Amino acid sequence: MALVSADSRIAELLTELHQLIKQTQEERSRSEHNLVNIQKTHERMQTENKISPYYRTKLRGLYTTAKADAEAECKPPPLCGAIPASGDYVAKPGDKVAARVKAVDGDEQWILAEVVSYSHATNKYEVDDIDEEGKERHTLSRRRIIPLPQWKANPETDPEALFQKEQLVLALYPQTTCFYRALIHTPPQRPQDDYSVLFEDTSYADGYSPPLNVAQRYVVACKEPKKK
Repeated sequence: MALVSADSRIAELLTELHQLIKQTQEERSRSEHNLVNIQKTHERMQTENKISPYYRTKLRGLYTTAKADAEAECKPPPLCGAIPASGDYVAKPGDKVAARVKAVDGDEQWILAEVVSYSHATNKYEVDDIDEEGKERHTLSRRRIIPLPQWKANPETDPEALFQKEQLVLALYPQTTCFYRALIHTPPQRPQDDYSVLFEDTSYADGYSPPLNVAQRYVVACKEPKKK
C-alpha cells in the first residue's frame, strides 16, 4: 500500500513538473513574441523615417509589457523558501503542511501533518498527524493550515526568498513533529544550507534556546507578534 502511494505521489510530482515546464515555455514564447514586435516596430519607424504618436504609444506599451515579463521571470515562485502560497492555493493530498490542532491538554499547537483531502464546499482540510504514536485525523479550516515550502531558496540569486536574521518564524523542533516559535539566528548561505534558529524557551535566561539547525522546508512565517 505504501509503495502504491509513493508511486502515485511520484506520478503527481512529475505531472506538476510537466505543467511547470509547459507554463515556463508559454511565458518565454509570449516574451519572445513581444520582443519581435518591438524589433519590427523599430524597423517600421526607420523605414518611414519618423516617430509618430502612434509608434510612441505602441512602443511604450510593448516595453512596459517586456519589463513586466522580465521581472516575473526573475521572481522566485510561491512556496520557494519564505515566499508564501498564493491566496487561492489549495494543498494537494500527500502534501506536508503545518497544521494548528488542539492538544490533549486543551492547548493549541502546530504539528507536521499530511493532507488527505480538501473540501471546496466547506473550505476545510482533512489532515493526518505525521506522528506515528499519536496518529490522528483532523478536520481543519484553511486558516489553520500553512503549506510548507516546496523548493529551497538560493541565497545568491533570491535573497528575498529567505527569512532574515531575527525574523519570527515557526520552525520544526529537531527530532519532533511539532512547530514552535523561533527567531532566525542565521539564514542559509547556500541553497543546501539549513536555517540556524533560536527557539523560544523560558528555561534559558534570555528566553531562547542555543542555535539549532532546521531545514528550509520546515521553516514558515509566524503571524503572531514577537514576545516582548
